[in-house]
Amino acid sequence: MISDLYAFPPERIAQSDTLTAQLIMAHRRLAELKGVAPLLPNQDILLNTLALQEAKDSSAIENIITSHDELFKQELDIPQFNNAAAKEVGRYSEALKLGFTRVKTKGKLTLDDLVAIQAVLVTGEPGSGLRTRPGTIVGNSVTREVIYTPPQDYDQIVELLERLLIFFNEVVDGGLDPLVRMALIHYQFEKIHPFYDGNGRTGRIINLLYLVQHGLLDLPILYLSRYIVREKRAYLAHLRMDPLDDNWEAWLKFMLHGIELTSTETIETIHQLRDLMADTQERIKTQLPKIYSLELLNTLFKHPYTKIDFVIRDLGVQRAAAARYLDALASEGFLNKQKLWRSSYYINSPLFELLQGK
Repeated sequence: MISDLYAFPPERIAQSDTLTAQLIMAHRRLAELKGVAPLLPNQDILLNTLALQEAKDSSAIENIITSHDELFKQELDIPQFNNAAAKEVGRYSEALKLGFTRVKTKGKLTLDDLVAIQAVLVTGEPGSGLRTRPGTIVGNSVTREVIYTPPQDYDQIVELLERLLIFFNEVVDGGLDPLVRMALIHYQFEKIHPFYDGNGRTGRIINLLYLVQHGLLDLPILYLSRYIVREKRAYLAHLRMDPLDDNWEAWLKFMLHGIELTSTETIETIHQLRDLMADTQERIKTQLPKIYSLELLNTLFKHPYTKIDFVIRDLGVQRAAAARYLDALASEGFLNKQKLWRSSYYINSPLFELLQGK
C-alpha cells in the first residue's frame, strides 16, 4: 500500500492569479527559446556547448566543481588533462544526450531509461541502479540533521517510479498545464530518491526530457541548473515542504520563474553564438578563403577547445591538412594555439569567453 505521503499526482492545486501570470510568462519565453534554436544551422553546436553548461552547473549543485577551462580540456581526451571533477561533469553531458536520444527514438521514457541515465552519471563508482537496501536518508551534510526519509522498500520504489512515468508519458489533454506537470514530476522524483547516488542530477535531466517529450522544446537546451545554483537555498527549502499541506504554489512559482529566466538567458546566448559564428564565418572567408568550409566552422564552434583529430574526423581530411588549417587559423588570430609536449590544442577564445559569461 502506498502511503498518502506519496500520493501522486496531487488531487487539487489551487491556481492564483499570480501563478497564472507566471505560467503565461514561462510558456512565452520557452516558446521563444524553441523558435530561436534553429537560428544555428548545426544543432550539434547547441547540444555540445549548452549541454556542457547545464552539466557544469547541475554538477555544481552536488558540490562537483570544475572550471570551464578544465571542462573543455577534458573534452580533448588528453591524459595530461585528466581531472576527476571535469570527467564527472562530462558524464552528465553524456547522460543527458543518452536520455534525449532514447526519448526521441521511443517517444517515451521508461524505467530502464532512468536506470541507464543514472548508470552513466556514476560510471566507475559504487551506487549504480535502484536502491535495494534500507537505511537511506536525506540529511544535512554539515549538521547531520535528518531532513527526509525516502521510501525504503525496493518494490515500493519501483511502484512509485512506474506511477511517475505513466504521468510523465501520458498525453496532456486538459487538466494540469504541462509546465506544472514538469515541476510536479521533478518534486516527486526527488522525494522518491530512488538511487544511492545521482538523484539530483537525474532529476534535472528528467526536466529537460519532459520538455522534449511533450514538444515544448526540440532540443534539451534549457539551461535550468544555472538558476538552481543561484537559488540553491530556496530550491532545497521548497523540496523539503510537506506535500500534505497542499501548498504547491510556492514550489510551482519557483520552478516557473526559473523556466522564464533561464529561457531568456538561453535565448540571449543563442543570439550571441549566432552573431559570433556569422562574424567568424565572414572573416575566415575573407582572410583564409582557401581553407574555409562550413564543416570547419562548425568544428570550431562545437568545441571551444579543439585539436587536429577533431578536424580529421569532422572534415575527412588527412592529418597534415588538418594541422595546416588549424595553424592558419591560429596565425590569423581566430584560434589561440597552445603547445603540449609534441602536440597542440587550439582555443576559440571568443567562444570560450561567451560561454563563461564574459
